[in-house]
Amino acid sequence: MTAAPLITTPFTAESTAAEVISGIDLSGRRAVVTGGASGIGIETARAFAGAGAQVTLAVRNVEAGRNTAADIMETTGNRQLAVASLDLTDQESVAAFVDLWDGPLHVLVNNAGVMAAPETRTPEGWELQFATNHLGHFALATGLHPALAAAGGARVVSVSSSAHLRSPVVFEDIHFRTRPYDPWLAYGQSKTANVLFAVEASKRWAGDAITVNALNPGGIRTNLQRHITEEELTRMRRAAGPGAAWKTPEQGAATSVLLATSPLLEDAGGRYFEDCNEAGPNEPGTNSGVAPYALDPQAAALLWQASLETLAE
Repeated sequence: MTAAPLITTPFTAESTAAEVISGIDLSGRRAVVTGGASGIGIETARAFAGAGAQVTLAVRNVEAGRNTAADIMETTGNRQLAVASLDLTDQESVAAFVDLWDGPLHVLVNNAGVMAAPETRTPEGWELQFATNHLGHFALATGLHPALAAAGGARVVSVSSSAHLRSPVVFEDIHFRTRPYDPWLAYGQSKTANVLFAVEASKRWAGDAITVNALNPGGIRTNLQRHITEEELTRMRRAAGPGAAWKTPEQGAATSVLLATSPLLEDAGGRYFEDCNEAGPNEPGTNSGVAPYALDPQAAALLWQASLETLAE
């Protein structure tokens, strides 16, 4: 059985969200962006609003969300911006967001995240990065599944990272209860989970015409790196390869916006993209491409079941 050809587009690492969405009309469509009040979440939401969508910023800091919404309204002229409280580490908060949602949902961008945090646990004892980056988004997306199915042709975008190359999901000890805690392994595991979610959700939801894809937005200087020193950030850029440069937030949002809106991705799901194109397999020693374990359908099914069981505890 031959593998499906990789999806290519005219866009590159330098493309911006505005360029990717140019000519696309989202009038009458509704989008939710988690973490929509900071970093690439702002520019993702701005691109959707600029194309005419009704956009909900799902944020922990509602005041920051309102300020962002006001800025987006001013720059796009679109007044269809809403702000809703969402704390992905709090299952009651996720359930409340889902309960308040009414009607179809055309685009869900699981964008919010925490990176390389010191060892922290939720009240349930879950490791913070896995709880935020994967479990919270898993609960949100599965809770909103009826709204996505009602939209007809909905798209879910799972923001991962090249850091997924640092670790598979270690099912034997996801929450670092027995192994020593390592902030980068924890982050990498959570980002692998974001890709595996896309693989399994696309399979499960294909009958509802919902497609789910994952992406690496690239290196962007945002509040996401608040736990990382300048020295470590410099090392990370060097490790990314010769000539690697920080992207602007507008460039960092481009791949998310592409997956959410481009007709070039019609019916494509369960894939991993970077720099606005589908990524090939990772070559050892490089910081690009996708790890085979992140696209493993057996691991994806196992993660789905483990997530359901964890959330039911």
